[in-house]
Amino acid sequence: MPNKMSFSELEAERLAPYAAKSIETKGRRHPEPEHPFRTPFQRDRDRIIHCNAFRRLEYKTQVFVFHEGDHYRTRLTHTIEVAQISRTIARALLLNEDLAEAIALAHDLGHPPFGHSGEKVLNELMKDNGGFEHNGHSLRIVEELERRYPGFDGLNLTYEVREGIVKHSSEHDRPGVNSEYDKEKSGCLEAQIVDIADEIAYNNHDLDDGLSSEMLEPAKLKGVELWQEHFEKAQAKYPDLDFKILKYQTVIGIINAQVTDLVKTIFDTIEAEGIRTIEDIRVRKQIIARFSPEMEKKNRQLKKFLLDNLYRHHRVERMAYKAERIIQELFKVYLKTPKLLPPRVNSLIDKSGKDKHRVVCDYIAGMTDRFALDEFKKLFDPYEKV
Repeated sequence: MPNKMSFSELEAERLAPYAAKSIETKGRRHPEPEHPFRTPFQRDRDRIIHCNAFRRLEYKTQVFVFHEGDHYRTRLTHTIEVAQISRTIARALLLNEDLAEAIALAHDLGHPPFGHSGEKVLNELMKDNGGFEHNGHSLRIVEELERRYPGFDGLNLTYEVREGIVKHSSEHDRPGVNSEYDKEKSGCLEAQIVDIADEIAYNNHDLDDGLSSEMLEPAKLKGVELWQEHFEKAQAKYPDLDFKILKYQTVIGIINAQVTDLVKTIFDTIEAEGIRTIEDIRVRKQIIARFSPEMEKKNRQLKKFLLDNLYRHHRVERMAYKAERIIQELFKVYLKTPKLLPPRVNSLIDKSGKDKHRVVCDYIAGMTDRFALDEFKKLFDPYEKV
């Protein structure tokens, strides 16, 4: 005889008491009948995967622009790595894997072309018109800019996923949180682990890509404790392997050590403080998803090494300069001559009366690296076909 419990009820039975349960969701802005065998958070995940902004991540910069090599990470591959790490952590903690995955898949939807350089220059260009911040833009994408369904704009995601997007924060991201999402409260634990998974992913894949590009010199990494500890383990286990394989084994070791440390630290905090409900997590002044002090110290050392030796490398700085120039020139010409925008975009100014600066900003933010490069050539190279 088939089980008469719904999938959301079955999900709630197997999750920890402090996990976010789809049966308790605050729901969607626009009521919709739920799916017979997919929970609300599963549907959110699927809507994110199928939206235009998600597909564009394939050609958006992480550190290396797409044309610099086929094996470097892009925003899309980074997002997939964050989702994989988030699910691993969520499963170990008996959290809601579908919610964690949905937040992870959406966390970088709002990134403009050319990574943090693109975000920086757009924010400067928009300083008198509300600024630009990629987490806030990710939220605008899922609430307003994507158009796929009759009756409403956006993807009509559940409150919990939207809250996880806007409260996403790391060393690079400090978004403003409006009153709807109660800035006085922490996000659910699923959202918190996505933040740390994001950091684990980008630190380690930037380390990997930096070595592959030869911008990072292996000899300099001897002073980085986290690297040296796991490199020596890999070398002792596989003494005859070449550096390329040892590099991969070292990165794998670092990720595993950080995930293991994070899971243990969260469990220890939950037990020590007697946390039993999701509200216990929300009202806590500090986030629960943290490394142990020892791992945090090692992680800070790795981040400082990457900042000094990769993100400030002259090749990265040169690409950042080009990116800023490209976005500045596109922004200026679209603002001065809106007819150069595609008709559907220009019509948003003419028909809806939307702020011209924001329309231009939204259009540029949605570009991939290669589209922005092509558009720049079409508008400013007299020999390029328009």
